[in-house]
Amino acid sequence: MHGSERKDGMHSTPEEDPRPKLWLKFLGSVAIVGVMVGLMIGRVTTPDPIQLQSIEALPDGVAVWFNREPQLHGEHIDGAVALLFNAQGQAQKGELKLNGKDVRWRVQRSDKGLLLNLLAARPLHGDWRGATQDGRWRLEVSLREE
Repeated sequence: MHGSERKDGMHSTPEEDPRPKLWLKFLGSVAIVGVMVGLMIGRVTTPDPIQLQSIEALPDGVAVWFNREPQLHGEHIDGAVALLFNAQGQAQKGELKLNGKDVRWRVQRSDKGLLLNLLAARPLHGDWRGATQDGRWRLEVSLREE
């Protein structure tokens, strides 16, 4: 045997397998099915987005209701109280009375969620605390004049 050329139907290299190579197709199919099942499980286990449900005026502030506890960042800016929530909801506005004087509040959408501004003609200071109540999350903002 000097080469791989055919001599009477015999040669030194084996003939190519006539069956198709299915191993790569099988692994690709298993990978696609695995990704699809993972995506379905991810959609089922993802919690509902945090939603602003309502805002109520209180005698000394506001109560803000959510379906779950949002991330919260609050600041006092030039006599106004600003609270940023990592939540979704509709833009709203309203007013309340604090010691017989008007306080206006406004909820607006921002890049990072919802922004609640409380503003009056005189400087305000606010304290906020949240708790779970009736299966929802309630944030109570207490205001006072500075």
